[in-house]
Amino acid sequence: MSPGRPRMPGRPSERHALKVLLRQARLHTVCEEARCPNAGECFGAGTATFLILGDVCTRGCRFCAISRGCPPAPPDPDEPGRVAEAVARLGLRHAVVTSVTRDDLPDGGASAFAACVRAIRARCPDTRVEVLVPDLGGRADALEQVLAAGPDVLNHNVETVARLYPLARPGADLARSLELLARAARRTPAPVVKSGLMVGLGEEDGEVLELLAGLRAAGCHLVTIGQYLQPRRANLPVARQVGQESYALFRERGRALGLRILAGPLVRSSYHAGESLRDLDGRG
Repeated sequence: MSPGRPRMPGRPSERHALKVLLRQARLHTVCEEARCPNAGECFGAGTATFLILGDVCTRGCRFCAISRGCPPAPPDPDEPGRVAEAVARLGLRHAVVTSVTRDDLPDGGASAFAACVRAIRARCPDTRVEVLVPDLGGRADALEQVLAAGPDVLNHNVETVARLYPLARPGADLARSLELLARAARRTPAPVVKSGLMVGLGEEDGEVLELLAGLRAAGCHLVTIGQYLQPRRANLPVARQVGQESYALFRERGRALGLRILAGPLVRSSYHAGESLRDLDGRG
């Protein structure tokens, strides 16, 4: 954890119990792997975002703490069942499933996401399921696999503005990400379509507003915006601490576009994920 990072509340006994459950189930969380500043609060509340398909990413986004390299193993066919069992044991009403990027897999991991959605549905039929997917290599058929499983929320983070992609997200493409979101929004029935980005990487406020317009044009309903915090020395440094006036501007302009915007220094893509959907779908 980098110096000066805020420590969030959460009872140690609850955090420990959740960690024990996850280790017993041989599951990872993005909360731990990505060094999320809200991990203590979420763990203390008995919630987590499950990280499937291992803990090694095939890409090298320069803002991310997750390890990069060659994934050690093919997808584990038992993992979806273990995720569903953990959701049941935690009593989650809203479950979030994400993954590392797996460019080595023909479908980018789409079948594993679909299997997790189906397993959670079978084990916990009243739980709302959110998937936070990588770009799946831009494969329309891979995205359809995920959507056909019926997630309530399709989330894909664009992370930053177009100008900073070569610096922060080598291997990714903003147009490809926007098309993924647009495909999800055009589907019938469509899930709630969600995205997220960080600020403080060197972008200007005007570039963020331009990106919000692009997300709305793609059919997004909900966007999260939070301060970038450098997770390790090897990652990109923080270019600026974004002030509250900027977050207020993002919320105001986003609402004018028809977006729900959650914006603030510690906002993250999966933070208060269930509450953020209130009134956006029939189960909120």
